[in-house]
Amino acid sequence: MTRRALVTGATSGIGNSFARTLAAHGHDLVIVARTTDRLEQVAADLRAKHHVGVEVITADLSTSAGMDTVATRLTDTSHPIELLVNNAGSSMAGWFGTTDIADEDSQLDLLVRAPMHLMDAAIKAMAGRGGGKIINVASVAAFTPRGAYSAHKAWLVNLSRWADLHYDDVNITVQALCPGFVRTEFHQRGQMDISGVPRWMWLKPDYVVKKSLQDLEKDKALSVPSVRYKVLATLAQYMPKPLVSRMAKRGR
Repeated sequence: MTRRALVTGATSGIGNSFARTLAAHGHDLVIVARTTDRLEQVAADLRAKHHVGVEVITADLSTSAGMDTVATRLTDTSHPIELLVNNAGSSMAGWFGTTDIADEDSQLDLLVRAPMHLMDAAIKAMAGRGGGKIINVASVAAFTPRGAYSAHKAWLVNLSRWADLHYDDVNITVQALCPGFVRTEFHQRGQMDISGVPRWMWLKPDYVVKKSLQDLEKDKALSVPSVRYKVLATLAQYMPKPLVSRMAKRGR
């Protein structure tokens, strides 16, 4: 396992689970989010419970300034980052074409430009010192046509899988993590109606993280937690398009 990890979106949900799990395994951390107070509380809890070093970076990754701040930290050679977890994200209740295009721009920056910029910084730093690992939190939505969010995640999966192949010779592993519905603040923040989602479709953040890290140790470029989502992801890629389209219309 790596010794220092940088986790974006670390104050809640999957990002917080990554931070807690990695700290429990003895990793020092750099945690990133938009809210300083919540970051400081998470950092204090991790230091007290696991006796690890925790740096805090307040940054809005939907802005160029926020991306640059975190990218600069990733290239710091005095305290190198061995694992980058690109987790920060959000979504919106409306569908593309009905939403404010400025909000869509912000989503594009957060879900595409930010992980791209941070991957770029991490790969350049890791390649120069013998390797490292990157986890990009995507979604099973990447495998179905479900609006702009789905398109963003499909882009991230594609780039991740390519980077894992291309940078294998310099010992860099890149994983696209593709969970389904996870019990976090994500849907509430996006004001999305999730009342119709069956109980069996929900995963817990700690389970998602456990499976991701297990797959990372096996150098798996694609991690889809749980058998049920592996089946759904496979079907979405190979079923006839009319059936996939019908399934996609049921929701995010």
